Amino acid sequence: MMSLEGVLAVDKPAGMTSHDVVARTRRILKMKRIGHTGTLDPEVTGVLPLCLGRATRIVEYMQELPKEYEATLRLGMATDTEDLTGSIIEQVDEVSVTPSAAQKVLESFMGTISQVPPMYSAVKVDGKRLYELAREGKTVERKSREVTIYEIEMKGFEWNGPFLDISFRALCSKGTYIRTLCVDIGRALGLPATMVKLTRTVSAGITSSECLTLEQIEQLMQAGELQKHLIKVDHAIRHLPAHIVSDDKSAAAVQGQRLSSRAVEPEVKAPGCIRLYNSAGTFLGIFEKQEDTGAIAPVKVFLPEV
Repeated sequence: MMSLEGVLAVDKPAGMTSHDVVARTRRILKMKRIGHTGTLDPEVTGVLPLCLGRATRIVEYMQELPKEYEATLRLGMATDTEDLTGSIIEQVDEVSVTPSAAQKVLESFMGTISQVPPMYSAVKVDGKRLYELAREGKTVERKSREVTIYEIEMKGFEWNGPFLDISFRALCSKGTYIRTLCVDIGRALGLPATMVKLTRTVSAGITSSECLTLEQIEQLMQAGELQKHLIKVDHAIRHLPAHIVSDDKSAAAVQGQRLSSRAVEPEVKAPGCIRLYNSAGTFLGIFEKQEDTGAIAPVKVFLPEV
């Protein structure tokens, strides 16, 4: 049996860590070489791409792409974890916000913003993860980081007793904390806030509609049909421009040799990574135009399977 290779788009259920999903998939697929492309908190659901076999070599390129989320924040209360898993640390008796005021504040977060990572996060400070320190009851100084919100759109505005639930969709750069965004939106409205629901709808260009549940993965594996449902390695990095190497240089390319820019069509104009194919359309790997020499150098070679 040929070993599985490609990207498996998993619909992550609530109540499992990303590591749990990887561990269960390893058992189902009976393979060790599996990596994921961005952690989701246990209660968060949605798109979790898993890279199988040689596809683990493209994780870093997939992680660079924007991610899209659908979230719901609750105005009128705040928790120590910035979501409903934590303890309430602040609450108000009355919330008074109009849909237009909420819309205006949401739109004010478009563009590059500064975030302070939450204490309950996997960011490391002095070699220890923040959530480990938080569980010990410690709070430490965190450096703010810049992230980008490309799109934000209000999807719902609903009263929940004395509280107000606002749902929104956000397309953002990697490293964006939606929990923190919810808290900051509340702060901009002059109210405590916490995140009550979060689903990742797009990751690495993969959408919810392409995802399989763990149960479906198990069924397809038993039927011997899972490979058909995997996203091919080169398709998973389709944001990198595609180029073709001339037939007389394709052997040199798969041997990991540097190529003259003249050996590649169309001409690679800007420095940076490309996908390289032979004339038959076989993916040979990720190559990069070097800024200093202009040569096309190998970064990750994928020897064609015989």
